[in-house]
Amino acid sequence: NRGAAVVVASRKLDECRATAGAIFESGGEALPLALHVGRWEELEPFVEEVYRWKGRVDVLINNAGMSPVTDSSLVTSEELFDKVMAVNCKGPFRLSALVGSRMAEAEGGSIVNISSIGSSRPLPAYAPYAAAKAGLNAITVAHAFEFAPKVRVNAILPGSFETDIAKHWSPEKKKSIASAIKRYGQPDEIVSAALYLASDASSFTTGSLIRVDGGRP
Repeated sequence: NRGAAVVVASRKLDECRATAGAIFESGGEALPLALHVGRWEELEPFVEEVYRWKGRVDVLINNAGMSPVTDSSLVTSEELFDKVMAVNCKGPFRLSALVGSRMAEAEGGSIVNISSIGSSRPLPAYAPYAAAKAGLNAITVAHAFEFAPKVRVNAILPGSFETDIAKHWSPEKKKSIASAIKRYGQPDEIVSAALYLASDASSFTTGSLIRVDGGRP
């Protein structure tokens, strides 16, 4: 947590509490809250609760996402398409609007959107996800202008990382390494980029889409 008081939010409150507990055990401070980012009506009450806790937000990281693969665009259902857009694009847009506007009226802050290299390297299997993240990229730039000069808004575009999702990759997928470095990224290798964008070290960086993908072609 690097000294920050952290709000841990996701759909599963038990997992939020476990993460918050780990932060507490390491000497940090955290508030676990249940939130479905794709549900517009939940976002404003969530933001209000966060501001009641500390009275301010210095950094917002939009990290919620879902990236299901489909056999084809033809068999992709409307329900799936809408869910992917809601979690990856609509929710971050609304959260950034709610928090960014308050940051701009106060002492400023930083918004970090977690996009994907898939937004610029789309494949048929995850076209709705790629479209949603491309939309998030556009929102990133638009909000950088809207909330300037006090608020910086940037996006990180990760490549393939060995997160929990990787446990479900097929053997063929694991052998297919699409990066110049010839390996997949580890979760802690994206931390430095997030810390840079969250801190004053990035005071002249806004509206940027930063690739962290091991040199993916």
